[in-house]
Amino acid sequence: MAAPIERVCDYPRPPALVPGTQRVVVRALGQLLAESDTSLRVLETFHPPTVYLPPEAMCLELLQPAAGRSFCEWKGVARYFDVVHDGRRLPRAVWSYPQPTEAFAPLAGWFALYPALMDGCWLDDERVLPQPGGFYGGWITAAVQGPFKGDPLHPELI
Repeated sequence: MAAPIERVCDYPRPPALVPGTQRVVVRALGQLLAESDTSLRVLETFHPPTVYLPPEAMCLELLQPAAGRSFCEWKGVARYFDVVHDGRRLPRAVWSYPQPTEAFAPLAGWFALYPALMDGCWLDDERVLPQPGGFYGGWITAAVQGPFKGDPLHPELI
């Protein structure tokens, strides 16, 4: 049975944090970066879901701390990681909130990533499309209906 359609215009603001129900697989630089049946999804108005994975799902030896931080009004201060393997590097491709706000406390130490920078990301057996624009880390599947923030065809959402 197909997953029910989720319209991102119906996602809440402030965002909701909900458990993921699909198997997550991520490959980067020819390596398995993450694999898990456990995830958390951040659902925010006009954004496809951002998927967060627990540390035990990640191949941590492929991650190196990166310079810089960013601030989210909902989640707090994020730190970044490069994905590194065999002399190749994906700069600031992964992020985490070591001390998120109270509302997002379950994300502490979990990891999110930019699907556009990976070899591929899958939810169950469906290959994810990255959220347009390069700034966002949303995961687009057939069950997620836009328009999406970051899409140049919808400048009113940028």
